[in-house]
Amino acid sequence: MKTLIVPTVALSLALAVPALAQTPPTRDPAQIQAGTYAVDPGHTQVGWKVSHMGFSNYSGGFSDVSGSLTLDPKSPAQSKLSIKIPVASVATTSDKLTGELKGDQWLDAGKFPDMSFVSTKVTPEGKDKAKVLGNLTLHGVTKPVTLDVTLVGAGANPLSKKYTVGFEATGTLKRTEFGVKTYVPLIGDDLHLTIAGAFERQD
Repeated sequence: MKTLIVPTVALSLALAVPALAQTPPTRDPAQIQAGTYAVDPGHTQVGWKVSHMGFSNYSGGFSDVSGSLTLDPKSPAQSKLSIKIPVASVATTSDKLTGELKGDQWLDAGKFPDMSFVSTKVTPEGKDKAKVLGNLTLHGVTKPVTLDVTLVGAGANPLSKKYTVGFEATGTLKRTEFGVKTYVPLIGDDLHLTIAGAFERQD
């Protein structure tokens, strides 16, 4: 009986491999599908980093991101991006610090539940990069912020079968300009953001 089990398992695995096979994602904008996309919240991450007393660059993140992307690879300057981030999703490796960041001395998630970014101008820079200027709203304050965006790849997700496009965006803001002033300059004013964004095409 054992001699039959091993070949059967091996055959099952061999048959499963083609189902997961895929054409590698493209980084050629000319091959990307135009249309309206929605954030894939399970595979989109927003990270942040700030100087901690000049000794280390402390990092954390946000989750449960939502939003939309209107994309036209033939006319990238016409693209539009809008994302919303629940402030209460902030997370660090310290439960105590995470709780403090949600409080009124920091992000005040109870009063200002969402952080958002809405693009106002997209400037292509080369084949797979762009500068995206937009309005960032945080802690009840809205100010312009520029994101440096790089195309990661696009194609059909081999599991969900949904056409997906991914980007990485980075930007820096001064938190004091948004009214988050606790412990400055002991804790750095410059807040560095990194967005690993995955967007699924809506049919």
